[in-house]
Amino acid sequence: MLNVEHLTVENTETGCVTDERNPRVSFALSSDMADTTLSQTRVRIADWTATTTEQVGIAYAGKGLQAFSEYPVEVEATDNYGRTASAHTTFETGRLDTPWQAQWITDGDYRFAEKKVSPCPMVFRRTVCPASGKTIVRARLYATAMGMYDFAFNGERISDYYFAPGFTSYKTNLQYQTYDVTQQLLGSDACEMVATVAGGWAVGSFVFTRKNRVSAKRQALLAELRIDYTDGSSDVIGTDTSWQVTMDSPVLVADLYDGEVYDARVTLDAVSWNAASVEKLRIHPQIQADYSARVREHEVFEPTLVKRSDNGELIYDFGQNFAGVVRFTVRDAREGQNITVKHAEILNPDGSLNTTFLRTAKAQVVYTCAAGEQTYSPRFTYMGFRYISVSGVDAASIDITGVALYSAIDEIGSFASSHEGLNQLHSNIMWGSKSNLVDIPTDCPQRDERMGWTGDIAVFGPTACFNFDMSRFLDKWLRDVKAEQTRGGGIPNTVPVQGYGFPATMPQMAIDWWGDACVLVPWALYQSRGDKEILRSMYATMKKYVKACLFWAGLWGRGDKRYIWNTPSVLHFGDWVAPDVPQMSQWQARSPWTATASLNNTSRTLSKIAHVLGESDDEQYYAQLADRVAQAYMNVFTDGKGKLHNEFQTAYVLPLYLGMFPQNQRTAAVKNFVRLVESNDYKIGTGFPGTPYILFALADNGRADVAYRMLLNDACPSWLYEVKQGATTIWERWDGLDENGECPIGDDGTDIMISYNHYASGAVGAFLYSRVAGLEATSAGYKTFRVQPVLGGGLTWAKASTRTPYGVTGSSWALNTDGTFVLTVDVPVNTTAEVVLPDGATHSVGSGTHSFTCTVTNETNMEVRA
Repeated sequence: MLNVEHLTVENTETGCVTDERNPRVSFALSSDMADTTLSQTRVRIADWTATTTEQVGIAYAGKGLQAFSEYPVEVEATDNYGRTASAHTTFETGRLDTPWQAQWITDGDYRFAEKKVSPCPMVFRRTVCPASGKTIVRARLYATAMGMYDFAFNGERISDYYFAPGFTSYKTNLQYQTYDVTQQLLGSDACEMVATVAGGWAVGSFVFTRKNRVSAKRQALLAELRIDYTDGSSDVIGTDTSWQVTMDSPVLVADLYDGEVYDARVTLDAVSWNAASVEKLRIHPQIQADYSARVREHEVFEPTLVKRSDNGELIYDFGQNFAGVVRFTVRDAREGQNITVKHAEILNPDGSLNTTFLRTAKAQVVYTCAAGEQTYSPRFTYMGFRYISVSGVDAASIDITGVALYSAIDEIGSFASSHEGLNQLHSNIMWGSKSNLVDIPTDCPQRDERMGWTGDIAVFGPTACFNFDMSRFLDKWLRDVKAEQTRGGGIPNTVPVQGYGFPATMPQMAIDWWGDACVLVPWALYQSRGDKEILRSMYATMKKYVKACLFWAGLWGRGDKRYIWNTPSVLHFGDWVAPDVPQMSQWQARSPWTATASLNNTSRTLSKIAHVLGESDDEQYYAQLADRVAQAYMNVFTDGKGKLHNEFQTAYVLPLYLGMFPQNQRTAAVKNFVRLVESNDYKIGTGFPGTPYILFALADNGRADVAYRMLLNDACPSWLYEVKQGATTIWERWDGLDENGECPIGDDGTDIMISYNHYASGAVGAFLYSRVAGLEATSAGYKTFRVQPVLGGGLTWAKASTRTPYGVTGSSWALNTDGTFVLTVDVPVNTTAEVVLPDGATHSVGSGTHSFTCTVTNETNMEVRA
């Protein structure tokens, strides 16, 4: 049987509302017959029909779509056996640039001038009465805000979405959300619409400088309710001065870092209301239908009561570090009873919460009870935590859970092995991802930061894209990367900038590995999802960025040194948090090596992108540039015989992984690199730029034995040291806790910067999936892929899978005690796999499940990969 599966419009299976003029359709196929391929696809959207052999990113090319309309989508696929299968879905168009009849409204009497705090939430309301005698066929609310809003109709929230309208570069891009409120209005003579608007990212306190009012001087709301009747008429009710506003909300404080203060005694029917005022914004973003992966609730954790401290606080352990909020129910509460919940990632040695590393973030909720039983959970903030303290209530009177919040990114990847430490490492990678994929790719979810640091996602992108469908999430963020690019071509270190941008010590220039995100992230997304549109949309940004990198590299040099990026080290992050040197200035001092390798990498990657897009002149130019940079690296930094003048791990890792060493120097370079690793007892010595690639640099150059010794090392610094110390996420610093559970970090120039939930070093996940399990794409979207497990470390089995655009692909192998190696490979319809066994035998297979066996005589004797 042939089936059409996972049919999407704009990477959404259901409920798509879009302002795209040419929405894209994608689908996968499943079949009960081996070697199934796609012969033809017919896609129909309304009156438009297209025939193609594609499955990914099929763009609508019919007549202009009409706003506020629903369109049917039908896909009919025919395979090589002559069988057909079909599937149907629908999507809606949003406003499609229809002028808003609504106006931006605010409380014109509110003067928010305080620094380093967030504004008081505003509440807006209006009662709407559907036309008498008419039957409603459809009702939609279109809403956005300067700030962070939440809508309720007749006291019931209309969405499970957190943090609307989402975090974007507000001066350029602003999303609006579409809500189906038909059921709320049916059978109702009157409906009260209430919107609470907190400061959020646009107005509230943000970044560690706690800057506020970056995008607007106070909150504002823009909303439009459109009611369609069966007789063809419509009503449009927009925000204007007929709405009322109050500052007397039960939400007294709503701050991303400090948390929420909520008074349940405050009821909106008992507060004072005023007429709303029309607000004139100082920015003019393009307002488009929501194109994000919305933040929603996911896993729920039940805590264990650890202790009652001397001061009466209850200390709870959720068993998992995560990003989210608490939800609690209080029984028999006294009116005016105050309950305080504080959050932390770790405990102090005395068992109390360690809140030192939160810096200025209070990360707490303060709840004042009404009388009786009540349930509460914050709506306008989130925390990063494993532990909480609760005061003001007895344990017997409160039920409390932890709710994980992160973007609605489908979990598509898996990994497991015979080594429990690696399995926990994979879990840590997954939770580091979930905790930092909260609307934007953040650095950490707990302290006064939670910013879109470009360097973290630049190196973590391939791992994230294996485990999650990052299509909508990264497409949204990359729109802001493009919008925030400076006139000179540099990319801000954090995107969206929103009050920070470049640090004071770094002017607006290109910065290696961090700015590289504009090239590396689209490439990782394309390789995992197969849609060229992300490359096409970012191509001009990439070219401008690489041009800026080349400018800075060549500013103060001649000959080879024109290609050695050697601007002052304070203008780079260098080998960030490398554990073999103790000071930030020493990490930055390695920037000539990291930056030059970065220029090689972005140039080589851009050449590949130019090839995909058919830009042959650019393809040749960037390939030659990459070659010239590699030659300069060899001539300036090495003795020409494979040895670096200044030896450290990252300086070998990057050129080995990127193929910069000439073939006649490669063997010697590997030998010298291995000597460094062995002299360091197989412990990690790399920072952000080198860590994702260090195991590849070893295993792909014939030293899988050394790679496994490093991977399975549990001495500090190493991945499994964190596991041994009980970590449930990836740490920012390898030495975040010593053997006694204390933080040993002193004054290293970072103001004791330490997070226990930072995903960057979790980029090792790519090695687990593509080398340990052996599953690696060889063309975009896994249209073709290789399965070639690298054995070692005493592992007796491993498996990994990921849902590609064509279906689920997987690799599962086992090594028996008699030396028999058994490999099972799952190949989706319309794809092919190259299977390479440990004995060197190679097979090419089409769709289906295939098993292979061979005899292994030396599990570490693997061929060097091409």
